[in-house]
Amino acid sequence: MNRYWAEFVGTFALVFAGTGAIVVNAASEGAVTHVGIALTFGLVVMVMIYAVGETSGAHFNPAVTFGFWLAGRFPLREVAPYVGSQVAGALLASLTLRGAFPGDATLGATIPAPSVAIWAAFLLEIVLTFFLMFVIIHVATGAKERGITAGLAIGATVCLDALFGGPVTGASMNPARSLAPALVSGNLAALWLYMVAPLLGAALAVGGFGLTRKEQ
Repeated sequence: MNRYWAEFVGTFALVFAGTGAIVVNAASEGAVTHVGIALTFGLVVMVMIYAVGETSGAHFNPAVTFGFWLAGRFPLREVAPYVGSQVAGALLASLTLRGAFPGDATLGATIPAPSVAIWAAFLLEIVLTFFLMFVIIHVATGAKERGITAGLAIGATVCLDALFGGPVTGASMNPARSLAPALVSGNLAALWLYMVAPLLGAALAVGGFGLTRKEQ
C-alpha cells in the first residue's frame, strides 16, 4: 500500500507544482516565465524521484507505468492501482489549485497552440514522450526510477521537453497530468490527444530500447 501512496503524493507534487507554476505565471503577469515553468516541472520530478523512488519506483505517469509493463518489468496486476493512484493525486492537485485560484480558466491544462494543426501536436507529444520514456528505461533499475543518475537524467529530460515543446502542446507526456486540470477546468476539447499520444510514445521507446540496449 505504501507504494500507491508514494505514487499518489509524487503525482500530486508534479501536478501541483508544474501546473501551479503555469497558473502563478498567469496570475503574476509572466513573473515565472516559460523557462521557469519548464524548470519547475523538471525539478519536481527530480526531487520526487529522490524522495520515493525506492518505494514505488517514482512513475508518476500512466504512460511510464504502461511502458514498464510493456517492457516486461512491471506486473499487469499493479498497473490499475498505480494508474488510479496517479490520477487521484493529479485530481487532488488540480482541485487544490482551483480552490486557491478560482478565477483561472485552464488550471494549466494542456491545450495545443492555435497555430498548430492537431495532427502536428499529436505527433509532437508522441516524440516528447518517446524521449522521456527512452531515457527512463535506460537509467531505471527494473521498474524503479531511483538514484542520482535517474533523478538528474529524467528531471533534465522533462525540463528539456518542456522548454521546446511547452509553447506548442504544453509538453504533457503524461495522461494524468493532462486529465486532472482538463476535468477540473472543463477544457476537454483536445484531451484525447494527451491520453493517446503518450502511450504511443512510451511504446515506441520500449521498442527503441530493445534496439539500443547493450548486447550481453
